[in-house]
Amino acid sequence: MVKAALEKEPKMMREIYCETLTALAAADKRIVALDADLMSSSGMKPFAQAYPDRFVNCGIAEANMVGVAAGLSATGKIPFAHSFACFASRRVCDQVFISAAYARLNVRIVGTDPGVTAAYNGGTHMPLEDMAVLRAVPEITLIEPTDSVQLRALLPQLAESYGVYYIRLMRKNAVSVFGEGSEFTIGRGETLRGGRDVTLVASGILVAEALKAADELSARGIEARVVNLFTWKPVDRALLERCARETGAVVTCENHNVVGGLGSAVCEVLGETAPVPVERVGVQDQFGEVGPEDYLRGRFRLNAVDIAAAAVRVYERKQTL
Repeated sequence: MVKAALEKEPKMMREIYCETLTALAAADKRIVALDADLMSSSGMKPFAQAYPDRFVNCGIAEANMVGVAAGLSATGKIPFAHSFACFASRRVCDQVFISAAYARLNVRIVGTDPGVTAAYNGGTHMPLEDMAVLRAVPEITLIEPTDSVQLRALLPQLAESYGVYYIRLMRKNAVSVFGEGSEFTIGRGETLRGGRDVTLVASGILVAEALKAADELSARGIEARVVNLFTWKPVDRALLERCARETGAVVTCENHNVVGGLGSAVCEVLGETAPVPVERVGVQDQFGEVGPEDYLRGRFRLNAVDIAAAAVRVYERKQTL
């Protein structure tokens, strides 16, 4: 259920996250939160005040934090561990692999400020590869909620599920895409708009841009299907194969390096079972930079106009086959 008007939400995603997790914790005493000395940045102070005995500040030591989360899981707790996404992926990869996934424990890791939403935190803190790093960990589930409605809907599923989950979460105000009451299932993509000529597969902040691009394309006579693939792993193979066969061309749209990210995941599926022309909109194997988000979106070509241009290119390639 997509909203007719795409506007910034009044509340930040970190507020929605903390409110929802605090409510879930009221109903389930096994839920605990771990923090890497980023309580203010992650917005978890209300949780810490509500449940001081279920909130652990592990200090600026994310690798240790994941180990603590794994240990808490082994005692029956449901840990949610938070840090900036660069530290919650690159820095802790071995702990995620060995202590959590290999041990088949029950751990949720939340990485904030994905991609260009890190903005002024700069290139060192700009995670354009977090999903690629963790995608190689066996049996892990990778999720990127699009807006607050989707985040609220997914958190109870995450609390009730078992396994190792990484949630790529922007802290600030998302663009509202979904109407209240929308339902989502982890592991399944959502078709947001129909179209016969090309499929735009998007995630995170690029979902709204893909919808805008579809409007631009329609005005030019190209009808684009838009899919929100918020679960990067396990990827929804059946949906991708059907979209590829029905539209004959695909554009992937991600706030991430195209190497190892959403585009790679989609190409792996289509290359095996439904090969069609593909264009990948995302950061083209570059490091991040410091700057306002609007500048960075333009710098790395992550806007609707870039998606529309890629769709035209792939549509023209399809005509030559």
